Amino acid sequence: MKLIDRTRISAGTLALVTLTAISTGFLEATPALAKAPQQKPVLTASAVAVADRYAADAAEQIFREGGNAVDAAVAIAFTLAVTYPEAGNIGGGGFMTLYVDGKPYFLDFRERAPLAATRTMYLDEQGNVIKGKSLYGGYAVGVPGTVDGMWEAQRRFGKLKWKQVLAPAIHYARDGFEVDEQLVKRRDDASKQFDGKTNFDQYFGGMKQGETFRQPELAAVLTRIANDGAKDFYNGRTADLIAASMKGNGLITKRDLQDYKAVWRQPVEAKWNGYDVITAPPPSSGGVGLVQLLKMKADLAPQFKDVPLNSPQYIHLTAEIEKRVFADRAQYLGDPDFYKVPVAQLTDDAYLAKRAAEVDPDKPSDTKSVQPGLGTSMPEKAETTHFSVVDRWGNAVSSTYTINGYFGSGVVVPGAGIVLNDEMDDFASKPGVPNMFGVVGSDANAIAPRKRPLSSMTPTILTKDGKVALVIGTPGGSRIFTSIFQVVNNLYDFDMPLKDAVGAMRFHHQLLPPNTIFWEPYQPIDGPLAKQVEAKGYVLKGQDFNGDIQAIRIDGDTPEAAADPRGRGVTRIVQ
Repeated sequence: MKLIDRTRISAGTLALVTLTAISTGFLEATPALAKAPQQKPVLTASAVAVADRYAADAAEQIFREGGNAVDAAVAIAFTLAVTYPEAGNIGGGGFMTLYVDGKPYFLDFRERAPLAATRTMYLDEQGNVIKGKSLYGGYAVGVPGTVDGMWEAQRRFGKLKWKQVLAPAIHYARDGFEVDEQLVKRRDDASKQFDGKTNFDQYFGGMKQGETFRQPELAAVLTRIANDGAKDFYNGRTADLIAASMKGNGLITKRDLQDYKAVWRQPVEAKWNGYDVITAPPPSSGGVGLVQLLKMKADLAPQFKDVPLNSPQYIHLTAEIEKRVFADRAQYLGDPDFYKVPVAQLTDDAYLAKRAAEVDPDKPSDTKSVQPGLGTSMPEKAETTHFSVVDRWGNAVSSTYTINGYFGSGVVVPGAGIVLNDEMDDFASKPGVPNMFGVVGSDANAIAPRKRPLSSMTPTILTKDGKVALVIGTPGGSRIFTSIFQVVNNLYDFDMPLKDAVGAMRFHHQLLPPNTIFWEPYQPIDGPLAKQVEAKGYVLKGQDFNGDIQAIRIDGDTPEAAADPRGRGVTRIVQ
């Protein structure tokens, strides 16, 4: 049987097919609304900022059928699992921050370590990390959480029937989508990394730019999920296929899948600059890190006064703040179900004022002197994806989910077409030892059965006077919350238009390597600026990934959306 099904068609023909699907619905008939009708609209339109045009089309379809932000978000998530296979997923997990009917919520559908996982599973007999074992193949896979997360969110807050929100994804898996140049490049890069270690090329090796790529096995999975809900994925035919793919090549069993549950948690909330910040709690480090950055910068307002954006002094002061955040991240952040995370202390105003007072305004602090403040971390890979959604009724969803590296572990479930994550690499394989990024993790993020690995994903919503003001998030590994911090400051401290704030230069520092500023290829730190930053005592280093911010800002009753120019994301305003 051929695992790749593709047909060459013109871009014009595909566009016509897509438009027809939008106008007529992705299924033969559109069911009636499953739940109570919405309240009176408070905004002029609904809006999305998403990773690709197919997800935007799916969201528009859902809004036109009467769905709300949660319905649209779930449809986006399943669609990206088909059309953005390098990072969109049902074989991974993530987080969702919600603001529904004026109340904040947070849903943790992060992957978990299998029951057979052990603290030393990636170490050899000498106690050294086995290169690649946590990155490629079945032993890198954590128990996926996306399907249960989407099921929980839509069941609790959605307005449409479950089958309606699955319909766009089924359409794209069954009938195909046109392959983008960026997707092909990422496929090629991933194939080199997997180097024949997995069955990745059997499924994606035949994908060609400009051609239609169909995934009939994945369409069958999505159809079962549409009919049977999350139970198919965790205790049905799909669960059997996943467990079978792991036999002799991984740890996940059907019991692991049966035991998985997404968790509703209390979001991290903070007052800042007249706004209420609603963001991700542990096992994400991102929400705590974002609040720490925002508050410490506010504490250092005299030092930042009249300092131009992205000038050498601005870069220096920001790096000094980030240095302290990453010291705390490494020591204190982990899965709250296994480790008491001191969130209140880490975000306390007095504590952060004390930390900010340690900043040397003239030169970089000695890295060895910057210790965790209450007495750095294993970051996930950058290849995640994010989507932001606002509906006409003032509800909002900010969701970041991931399979970790592009195309995850490289394992595709035979008979199901599901790309499985390599999320086990987000644990500290050997606590205290720097990883390939030069950052370290502690016992708080050591491997344990059922444990969720530490993350930097930071889906965030800002409200003012009880109304949504900003919905924002990005992929980017350990750079996620530093990227969001910079865009938020571009918006509110420098009064930049949303599009300019998202497109502006970004940089990153994470304690280790010492006094190193990472710059992005989209807007590199070079020329005179580079010389001035180096003169302050920093080392400049390029990075491959620049983030992919998806943001929606609401001015009065009108939403405005911006997709990062660094990616292939799009925005859509639906009247």
